[in-house]
Amino acid sequence: MERLVSFLRVPLVLLLLVRCVAIHVGGHGVGEQPLSKIAIHRALYAIHDNASIKAEPVLLGIKGEDSQWITVKIDSPGPSEDDWVAVFSPAKFNSSTCPSDDEPRQQTPYICSAPIKYKFANDSTADYTKTGKASLKFRLINQRSDFSFALFSGGLSNPKLLAVSNTIAFVNPKAPLYPRLSQGKSWNEMTVTWTSGYNVIEAMPFVEWGLKGESQSQSPAGTLTFSRNSMCAPPARTVGWRDPGFIHTSFLKELWPNSLYTYKLGHRLFNGSYIWSKSYYFKSSPYPGQDSLQRVVIFGDMGKAERDGSNEYSNYQPGSLNTTDQLIKDLDNIDIVFHIGDITYANGYISQWDQFTSQVEHIASTVPYMIASGNHERDVPGTGSFYDSNDSGGECGVLAETMFYVPAENRAKFWYSTDYGMFHFCIADSEHDWREGSEQYRFIENCLASADRQKQPWLIFAAHRVLGYSSTQWQDGSFGEPMGRESLQKLWQKYKVDIAFFGHIHNYERTCPIYQNQCVNKERSHYSGTVNGTIHIVVGGGGSHLSEFGPVQPNWSVYRDLDFGFVKLTAFNHSSLLFEYKKSSDGKVYDSFTISRDYRDVLACVHDGCEPTTLA
Repeated sequence: MERLVSFLRVPLVLLLLVRCVAIHVGGHGVGEQPLSKIAIHRALYAIHDNASIKAEPVLLGIKGEDSQWITVKIDSPGPSEDDWVAVFSPAKFNSSTCPSDDEPRQQTPYICSAPIKYKFANDSTADYTKTGKASLKFRLINQRSDFSFALFSGGLSNPKLLAVSNTIAFVNPKAPLYPRLSQGKSWNEMTVTWTSGYNVIEAMPFVEWGLKGESQSQSPAGTLTFSRNSMCAPPARTVGWRDPGFIHTSFLKELWPNSLYTYKLGHRLFNGSYIWSKSYYFKSSPYPGQDSLQRVVIFGDMGKAERDGSNEYSNYQPGSLNTTDQLIKDLDNIDIVFHIGDITYANGYISQWDQFTSQVEHIASTVPYMIASGNHERDVPGTGSFYDSNDSGGECGVLAETMFYVPAENRAKFWYSTDYGMFHFCIADSEHDWREGSEQYRFIENCLASADRQKQPWLIFAAHRVLGYSSTQWQDGSFGEPMGRESLQKLWQKYKVDIAFFGHIHNYERTCPIYQNQCVNKERSHYSGTVNGTIHIVVGGGGSHLSEFGPVQPNWSVYRDLDFGFVKLTAFNHSSLLFEYKKSSDGKVYDSFTISRDYRDVLACVHDGCEPTTLA
């Protein structure tokens, strides 16, 4: 009790800097970031002598774990079904942590940051409302700081703080964690990005790596971070702010193709000692044009979820863990992953990025995890995003650009190309202008034109928003972004793009090979011969709430599925490609087709797909 008095000293009202409005989630249909539901500005200081909350174990990660299950026991003298438990990190969340430029307030202390997750007290104990006693399980990950738990009554709308727990912490909160691989700017370069609590003034970051079973070398890493002032709007700039730690990236160069490498993350402290991560491995990329088995996974809009059943998992991201787990299960048969926008749905709650990188660690530490920018990463009014909304919750691209590496010339302009064996990928940024005459349009044309189709026959375009075709009910069935088709369709046709992938719409849909709203091939399961149209795929069912289709299925819509899932492409050789749509619930194939053709089929002239000729 003495600790509680010192923690929350004077007044009776806790004030939050801002009540964040419900944020538009996903593309379509209204969702709400679960942390934004907490109206903690209305919270009353109501510490009760007979209410208690206790968390154990107190010391986490004793055996080197970066996540651990926690038991939280609560005892309330006046239990109610809307009592809830919040997890705060850092553990001390009173007014002493408020930024110095905070608005003057009449009462103190304040809570200046949202919790990182929460659970209702009766989630685990059915008779809590009768006994006032409950035991809840939480899964915590190492996030560079300590944790405490708070018991509130009054629900999320009118919370009353009843008790604050003891503090718990990981043995080494600063440990290097959650590596994510990415293709570098050349085919034989792999980048490794990770998060730690070590600034460069206290430790030098590096990666120790080499061919499996052979001598290892060390490559230095660069270090980035950002401050609250880098955020563009609430809640990222206010209650959603949390120190992101330090993000390190190392470039592993001159890799041998198709070779297995091992690596581990290191920090050399200035006292001469070393801090090490566990060991990881990856397989290097094939040489561009190499004829071998190559497998690509593509999806969008996955978000994060909680394995302990707390807020997001129960109510917000029902498919996220299923998608993650299916990819992990099939990881030996996956070479590279593309997550095309709407990565975490953190929406300005910075703590959620750590939780996402932890969730995908097993995937992203093993194969390149390539991302694209979506509205929930970039969009803030008045910041140069193409769409005038605050879907990113004030992040304005900073989190995505810093937490993940992509081989873009300018990571603030999130468009890039990358090669993987027989595939050439052109990844656009739908949150910046892509219309004819724009800087990005010039990039897209150059990227498509640079594909050597004799060596890389499979040309893939991807962007977050549907710049092609969709029959979702969104916007009265306007079929995606009409401006996208008007501006980009002639490029897809001219350069004979095989498949264009999009997220944003939370479902799955496949079109026929299409040009100017018309099917150019009536086949459904096998395509061969001339490339006279592009197949468009909406694959936005990675995990966020689903988007209903419109009442009419256009004749160009070959297959639709209102469920969570992802796509897998398998290139067997230069003339044979397998496309599979798999559901996240069971990993089984529900839609598929094959493409077979020769190089001369790519060269063949089609409508709007060849340069003028002359007999001279």
